[in-house]
Amino acid sequence: MIAVCLLLAQAATAAAESSAEMISSFRLKHGEVRVARDATLDRIAQAQARAMAEKDELSHEVLGSFSSRIASSRAGRAAENIAYGRETFAATLDQWIASSEHRSNLLLSSATRVGIASAKSAASKRTYWAMEIAGDYQSRKGGAVADASKQGPLVQREVASASRRKSDDCHIKLLSLCL
Repeated sequence: MIAVCLLLAQAATAAAESSAEMISSFRLKHGEVRVARDATLDRIAQAQARAMAEKDELSHEVLGSFSSRIASSRAGRAAENIAYGRETFAATLDQWIASSEHRSNLLLSSATRVGIASAKSAASKRTYWAMEIAGDYQSRKGGAVADASKQGPLVQREVASASRRKSDDCHIKLLSLCL
C-alpha cells in the first residue's frame, strides 16, 4: 500500500515537472528563459483552481484580487492564466498559446518560476486550471502593484517593479504597454 502511494506521488510530481517543461519549451522557442516549478506559486494556483471549481466559475477574482493573492510569492512581476474544460495540461496549454493575452503571459519577460494546478468541479465535472508565472524576485523591494481590471478570462495581471527608475524601463507594464 505504501509503495502504491509513493508511486502515485512520484507520478504527480513527474506530471507537474513535465508541465513546467512544456512551458519552458514554448518559452525557449520564443527567446525567453526556462521556468521552474515553485511551491508558493503552486499553492496560489491550487487555491485559485479549487475556488473556481467549488464555485463552478471561471474568474480571476474568485478569491480576491490577483495582486493580493500573488503578494506572498514576493515576485517583482507576475501573471495568471486560467481556463476550464480541457482535461489535460497539454490541451490547456495549446488553448493558452492560441490566445494572444494568455500567450503574452506565458512569455512574461524575466519569468523564472511557475505554479500550475487543476481542480474538478463536483457540479459540472469541468476541470479548472490556474497557472501563476513570476519573475524579477530581486526587484520586489519597494515595488508598486498594478492590477489590470479587464472582464473575462483573457486577463493579464502583473505586479510591476518601480524600484528600477531608468528612463527606458517601464514603471508599470500593463497588457504589453509600458506606462
